[in-house]
Amino acid sequence: MASLALLPLTQPSFLPSKPFKSNVGFPPSSPLNQRTSHATPLNCHKMYVPGNGASPEAKAAKNLHGFFNYITVKIVSAQLQSYNPEAYKDLMEFLNTHSLNDGDKFCASLMRESSRHKTLALRILEVRSAYCKRDFEWDNLKRLVFKMVDESNTKLMREYVQETSHVTEKETGK
Repeated sequence: MASLALLPLTQPSFLPSKPFKSNVGFPPSSPLNQRTSHATPLNCHKMYVPGNGASPEAKAAKNLHGFFNYITVKIVSAQLQSYNPEAYKDLMEFLNTHSLNDGDKFCASLMRESSRHKTLALRILEVRSAYCKRDFEWDNLKRLVFKMVDESNTKLMREYVQETSHVTEKETGK
């Protein structure tokens, strides 16, 4: 029979055992002892997210930026439809021939199309900024994301427990 040895749990080797101090041995007034813009040591209480350089927040911001472009074009087109049908037609024709997947590229192309299109592009940029800064409900977004994650996790865990415990619907009361 093979014996099983238990090893004590130690801190993972990729985490520093002591707080990182690059200025050890230098006097407190030394320039090396002052705050710099170097990487923060791993003494925070947040999860480490491996990636290709961009933080999850930066990736989410990029997706929101694209979403704001889409929403802004919808807002501007709805405004134009009611008070400037000619500009609305120009924008719709441009939308049929240019992708909105990259909003900045879309606006750059729109600006260079003609002077009328440049005015449309400037309006889109203005509305995009105003919507992002004043109208988008950031607190509501956070609340909805928390709720969606919690509900999704609960649903998945409930389904897994029901599958693995062989509990019938009669027994659960549903």
